[in-house]
Amino acid sequence: MGEWTDKAKGKVKETVGAATGDRSLEAEGKTDTAKGNVKGAFEDAKHAVKDALRGDKGTDPERL
Repeated sequence: MGEWTDKAKGKVKETVGAATGDRSLEAEGKTDTAKGNVKGAFEDAKHAVKDALRGDKGTDPERL
């Protein structure tokens, strides 16, 4: 799943788990949220590397 999907799914699970007292569901939600955060950080790093390798704005980053 995508970054935003994992974050949203995680927040819902955290909220439902906290509201119902289901600590397992709440922990699972926190894991999903963290997974979304990691995916986001990876995408940011990937874009930074592409930008650094590209050097100038005339090169298409998809070709790297």
